[in-house]
Amino acid sequence: MKRFYKETGVGAGEGGWQVLLDGRPMRTPAKAILTVPTQALAQAIAAEWQAVPEQVEINVAHLPLTRLAATGLDRVTSQRAQVIDDTAKYAASDLLCYRATDPETLVKRQADLWQPLLDWAAERYGARLAVGSGASFVTQPSEALSALRSAVAAHSDLALSALYNLTHIAGSVVIALAVAEGRLPAADAYAAAQLDELFQIERWGEDALAAQRLAGVRNDIDACARFLALLEDKRLGGQ
Repeated sequence: MKRFYKETGVGAGEGGWQVLLDGRPMRTPAKAILTVPTQALAQAIAAEWQAVPEQVEINVAHLPLTRLAATGLDRVTSQRAQVIDDTAKYAASDLLCYRATDPETLVKRQADLWQPLLDWAAERYGARLAVGSGASFVTQPSEALSALRSAVAAHSDLALSALYNLTHIAGSVVIALAVAEGRLPAADAYAAAQLDELFQIERWGEDALAAQRLAGVRNDIDACARFLALLEDKRLGGQ
């Protein structure tokens, strides 16, 4: 589908702010009016659509904020409990809890970047996760898993859309919650989530496929972090 509209805008509507294409409210794939709670997020979504060139096929990959909002409205609202479960289950095998045994430089880097996040989760949520070295599975305390599930469940449907994506991308619900709470900037979340791969690239170099994959991961994390900030009307990314 090519660009079919001339102008984009936003307008106040029932339940929040709507994104307008030529004055008409945008709809999600499920035909719901795309309504978000903050003007800042609506304006950012409208800007995505305004940036689509004329006579070019509209690619959802270039509309990450739109995609997150539509997913929240179309899917999370009807499958909220499942999305919470699918997000919270990462706590049982969180990336941050699995440490290398060597080389020492990697061991130290993991401790320096990851342990402060686990300490924050313990203080913030009362969720003290256990840490192990090597490939052995780490059994987590049930009270920690329950506390992190409650932390996930405290988010709105739209926030859950981004929180689930972040958790899946990072392999860590702790990283995702830290981003959502403003504890961890997007760049630091990327560095923590891709620590092992970035370490290997430093040692052995980077190939084109790895560079492309990492760029995609960085963009996805940036989009989720920006979406969550705009939901709270924290002006980021040139807003």
